[in-house]
Amino acid sequence: MKFLKKFLIFLIITIAVIVALLYIFNVDYLLKAVRVVYLNGKTTAFLDDYEYFDNRVVEAGTAQPWATDKDYNKVPATQRLEDAHKTLGTVAYLIIKNDSIWHESYYDGYGKDSKTNSFSMAKSIVSAALFKAIMEGKVKSLDQKVSDYFPEYNHGYAAELTVGDLSSMATGLDWGEQYSSPFSVTTRAYFDDNLRETILGVKVVREPGRDFEYVSGATELLAMVLEKATGQHLSDYVSEKFWKPMGAENPALWQLDEPGGIEKAYCCFASNARDFARFGKLFLHEGNWNGNQILDTTAVKTMVTARFPASPQYGYGWWLNYYLNRKMYYMRGHLGQFVIVVPEDNVIIVRLGHTKGLQTEKDPHSNDFYVYVDEAYKMMGLIKENEGVGNYKPLTKEEEEQQENK
Repeated sequence: MKFLKKFLIFLIITIAVIVALLYIFNVDYLLKAVRVVYLNGKTTAFLDDYEYFDNRVVEAGTAQPWATDKDYNKVPATQRLEDAHKTLGTVAYLIIKNDSIWHESYYDGYGKDSKTNSFSMAKSIVSAALFKAIMEGKVKSLDQKVSDYFPEYNHGYAAELTVGDLSSMATGLDWGEQYSSPFSVTTRAYFDDNLRETILGVKVVREPGRDFEYVSGATELLAMVLEKATGQHLSDYVSEKFWKPMGAENPALWQLDEPGGIEKAYCCFASNARDFARFGKLFLHEGNWNGNQILDTTAVKTMVTARFPASPQYGYGWWLNYYLNRKMYYMRGHLGQFVIVVPEDNVIIVRLGHTKGLQTEKDPHSNDFYVYVDEAYKMMGLIKENEGVGNYKPLTKEEEEQQENK
């Protein structure tokens, strides 16, 4: 009994010391990370984690439901696709053809109205909001300096930083894009309060506007600029300029850093597959939504064109690929969230799920991208069974090792 009492006292003191040290070294956000992630049996941010954060509602207006194709769900998913869904934990997979839902599948208890975290697909939304603000004259141009909004950036390399640099990921920011490290700035930004302070504390250490380097802090800073430029919360601006005009069927949620705070704009827009797909349709039609020109055609073309020849995989907030002899561009999120647009065939492919496919150093596009595209095209009869590279792409590290050992 005495031993148990001593042990409990020791345990309480140890916990108190650890908590105190976390606050002393300004890493107390780790307490929230443990509570949200590890106590839910996860190792990273997850699809439903919006339930554990404060959110701001992105209001919907009059719903404009998707049309369904006359051949809706008549063609079953290929075995390769079903295997990929099982391996990577897909929860939603849609093929939209000629603005009508042609195929739709849900898994793991999710349905057409289920909200899931967008992760970095939100970056495409924020960039669209920037181009809308330019279209309205609330931001002068892509060349407007960030220092016009935040004087913290009026010296050194930072004085050259533009809003276009933020959208195209050419910032020179001293940012570590590590999702699994508890001490990275990305983890701090995800779980800490006072996100503004975190972002404004990140230095510009290289000349901006020169090279592509993917950093989430760029999008967060861009959202802070837009909040000042528009005089609105980002959620309210996106609701007014996109979500309502595009006829979203459900309100969305955007995670905040703290009650009444700012949106975690580089991620964390919670919606469903059908409503995420609306951004695909908007860009497919070069900014026009059923006769309403929400974005200028030139703005859309700029966003889906690479800024740097050395980095053809990225434009302004959108990923780019030339595959199957077709130009494709897409929104992409941390766990393999995709809204893929193929203008030549009037096709949109949406995938949401728990796990991303294998990402190699040789290709900026993860292996699952090719599987989701290939199998959709096989189902639609646009390519043959043996065409495309998705058949040979390992989806996990284990599959890669098995292939190497053959």
